[in-house]
Amino acid sequence: TILLCKCILCEHKRLQKITCTDGFTYDRRARQCIDIDECRTLPDPCRGDMQCVNQNGGYLCISRGLYSQSYARNSPLSRSTPCILGYTLGADGTCVDVDECETESHQCNPTQVCINTAGGYTCSCTEGFWLVGGQCQDIDECRYGYCQQLCANVPGSYSCSCSPGFLNADSRTCQDVDECETNPCSHGCLNTYGSFMCTCDEGFELASDGTTCNDLDECSFSDFLCQHTCVNTPGSFSCVCPPGYYVYEDGRSCEDLNECESGNNTCTTAQVCFNFQGGYTCLGPLRCVPPYIELSDNQCMCSAENPACWERPFTVLYRHMDLSSGRSVPADIFQMQATTRYPGAFYIFQIKSGNEGREFYMRQTSNISATLVLARPIKGPKTIVLDLEMVTVNNVINFRGSSIIRLTIFVSEHPF
Repeated sequence: TILLCKCILCEHKRLQKITCTDGFTYDRRARQCIDIDECRTLPDPCRGDMQCVNQNGGYLCISRGLYSQSYARNSPLSRSTPCILGYTLGADGTCVDVDECETESHQCNPTQVCINTAGGYTCSCTEGFWLVGGQCQDIDECRYGYCQQLCANVPGSYSCSCSPGFLNADSRTCQDVDECETNPCSHGCLNTYGSFMCTCDEGFELASDGTTCNDLDECSFSDFLCQHTCVNTPGSFSCVCPPGYYVYEDGRSCEDLNECESGNNTCTTAQVCFNFQGGYTCLGPLRCVPPYIELSDNQCMCSAENPACWERPFTVLYRHMDLSSGRSVPADIFQMQATTRYPGAFYIFQIKSGNEGREFYMRQTSNISATLVLARPIKGPKTIVLDLEMVTVNNVINFRGSSIIRLTIFVSEHPF
């Protein structure tokens, strides 16, 4: 019983929520909206000599002289019985509806649409217009966001369009266009919302047109990319070294090519290959000029027993070295030392010849040794021969003698 009461209460509340349009009321038994007979429910709906005639959803007031009692009771009419306003006598003697819209007997203005009804007609606005103060006015669809992006209002309608980079798919909304599908970029393409962006491979830069990639000349950016020569290539660069060198593992530095070790030289079996920075030279067999005689492969001796040797250095030792062009100064480049030491003797070290440009000097480092110092940078290629003299003085036995190191220096063409 409680459940039944709840259901009846719910149904009663649901029926209270149902509303009908004007001229109708809800019938709970029939469960639908039925017409209200205004001629019965309204007090004196028509004034004067007007007769009330109920209509579906409304009523009409017509002259009593035109009203037929038999029509009012919905009974067949005789051919002599006149029809009410909005109807005309048909061929079968009954009153039929007049289509005012078809006969153009309506009074709708050009901006309205005539809709025929039973016994009359109504004037409605066409699509894109609404009725304001009895007049049809254009609806500004753009004002109410009919379009997603661009909207152009026209009388009775509107048109949608999209910003560049978007596609109008359904005449209202806009979807992003993937411009990258058409390959607009010369290298890489990145799609963005409503547009796109071109990217370039490494070693290229984007041109002013936003789509073309131009090669970057890395060699023009710096003079220190390569140790010797920089050669620009599409998207990159390469370093080139002069003859006698090869490009090191870092791809930029130049390393000396040792022709003597690789065998890539023209020296004969009778010659000795001497490698220096950027090149090599073939040294011939040692020839001692009389009164000197050969003591070893690189040393000549003048015997003390030979009177022609009394005013000459006792020995001449031949040495070779290489030097980079433009080497920073001061720099210690060669050491000289007495191999035999006599009691009471002291030693003097000096450059006897070959230092006309004053590029070198001797710095004594101990009683028996000295160092050859480069004082000024030397630009190659150049070959310098220095006679480095060690004078031995012994006042106890009243002895004075000397030895020579003939040092040949090969100065390279390049500073590496």
